[in-house]
Amino acid sequence: MIPHDSIVALATPSGAGAIAVIRISGEDAILIGNSVFRSIKNKSLLQQKTHTLHLGHIIDDTKTLDEVLVSIFKGPNSYTGENTIEISCHGSTYIQQQIIQLLLRKGCRMANAGEFTLRAFLNGKLDLSQAEAVADLISSDNEASHQIAMQQMRGGFSNEIAKLREELLNFASLIELELDFAEEDVEFADRTQFHELLNRIEFVLKRLIDSFAVGNVIKNGIPVAIVGEPNVGKSTLLNALLNEERAIVSEIAGTTRDTIEDELVIGGIGFRFIDTAGIRETEDVVESIGIRKTFEKIEQAQVVVFLFDSSQFKVSGLKLKVELEKIKNQFPLKPLVIIGNKADKLEKNEILNLKSEIPEILLISAKEKLGVEDLKNQLLSFVNTGALRNNETIVTNTRHYDSLLKALDEIQKVKFGLETNLSSDLMALDIKEALYQFGMITGQVTNDELLGNIFANFCIGK
Repeated sequence: MIPHDSIVALATPSGAGAIAVIRISGEDAILIGNSVFRSIKNKSLLQQKTHTLHLGHIIDDTKTLDEVLVSIFKGPNSYTGENTIEISCHGSTYIQQQIIQLLLRKGCRMANAGEFTLRAFLNGKLDLSQAEAVADLISSDNEASHQIAMQQMRGGFSNEIAKLREELLNFASLIELELDFAEEDVEFADRTQFHELLNRIEFVLKRLIDSFAVGNVIKNGIPVAIVGEPNVGKSTLLNALLNEERAIVSEIAGTTRDTIEDELVIGGIGFRFIDTAGIRETEDVVESIGIRKTFEKIEQAQVVVFLFDSSQFKVSGLKLKVELEKIKNQFPLKPLVIIGNKADKLEKNEILNLKSEIPEILLISAKEKLGVEDLKNQLLSFVNTGALRNNETIVTNTRHYDSLLKALDEIQKVKFGLETNLSSDLMALDIKEALYQFGMITGQVTNDELLGNIFANFCIGK
């Protein structure tokens, strides 16, 4: 059921600022706004055109609360599809609260989290995947996540799903028709075309499912664990990457006793660097806990950076190789970047020897910030940004991913049924389930619990 009452909320971040925007949406939004607004030219908001701005004052009886600018958006040509006004006032928290309390007394109620976008969905202004992209856009903190959210909000993902659903629905209708005329033994659905359609749907679904591996890390940031023995320069490297003194650096082995995390955007992709405690045998209880956490962070990381002191390779080379093999064997599927730090202390022949012993080594000097850009480029190479450059649809939402997996399973059942001459009524059941999963993504199939879970994660006022 689509609500018709008027809701109000602060649309800008809470707290003091230069200006604040208070949004009202609902059947009586313009009427309520007009009851508290006095135009400097004595205009009535009720008589003004949509998408217009008006300067005036917010009045509480005889008391002037603020000089404001009011924007009018008449439904259905508004974000929510309803009558909407936005009051741009001065950013004092006192003024914000006074105006909102006045509007509540005039008949508004406070909006729930995401209720403006929920109404946009209910009024057909957005489908469900586009509505979810609004939240992703608000939380995007790098170029890649912003690009994905924008593409989804503009309907790129929805269009792909809608097209597949429409084609499958057409064939489902023909199969249902065959069931109605079962006694006549007629065939309305061309089985060859149907098989081609199923192959095409399967291909698109697999591509979208595969894209989630990239989309998920782009959306949430790619965790990179920096590991190695104590005092090899892990904290110095973290500081060099972030270009600030984030981690404590000292000559004392075991200084870093807990993990330190910070984020950096490289080439539009977010990376979350984790500086871990040095790996070594120790009787220090606190340091031992830090080392145990190091291996937990390696488990959680997408990429592992193993750092060692290249100037000590002659002395500890054998031990180093043992440690490297241990990490490779324990985490065989994780990309491993092997870095020889303090390379500024090496002679030319030592550099050649290191590269022959460990061909994949990257030599840097974290203290002098030499080779840090090469490390950034190598980290970026682990991310498949080709899909971004080609503007392909990338799935970032776990709910969508789950529905795509279920839809693929049903499509494969239908394919098997087609190849084994399964009866049309049994295939029709699998087709209906696939259509249901497509509908769950776009919101053509939904329920109050699903909508509640999705929009509860929105901020108030959006």
